[in-house]
Amino acid sequence: MGGERRPHIVVMGVAGCGKTTIARRVAELLGAEFLDADDLHSRANIEKMAAGTPLTEADREPWLAAVAERLAARDTRYVVACSALRRRHRELLRAGGEPVVFAHLHGPPEVIRARMAQRSGHFMLPGMLDSQLALLEPLEPDEPGIVLDIESPPEQLARAAADFSNDYRKAAP
Repeated sequence: MGGERRPHIVVMGVAGCGKTTIARRVAELLGAEFLDADDLHSRANIEKMAAGTPLTEADREPWLAAVAERLAARDTRYVVACSALRRRHRELLRAGGEPVVFAHLHGPPEVIRARMAQRSGHFMLPGMLDSQLALLEPLEPDEPGIVLDIESPPEQLARAAADFSNDYRKAAP
């Protein structure tokens, strides 16, 4: 790495916005490791969401800690698909000392709802979208991130996130 601190990238947003698809492609573009934060949820969390019950902050805490632990790794650059809905969640993900930037996939709820209705086999039910939208705190100006419109083509979104990450790396101390 030559001393460069390449930031981890968290592709964030509500369920159904395309986090996994875009994060996988960004990881390919950057030669980084893809991590789906959903894989780090406890069985209890998955069962709760599959039953249509929103997670509490207490439910999210150990999950976010597990994701943050991965991001604290200096030897691996991750591109993570993670909701990171609240500023506090994003602060937890950045607490490990390694640089982390965010690509917030944002779009109309009706588009997201339609996408969720088309997918099968996912534990997050379409009815859960409203609770996620209510919890969502958009990126603040002082948070390192970019907001991307989900109605743009996936390749364009992935390239914009990768370019933002590379530009951030050049500007970072």
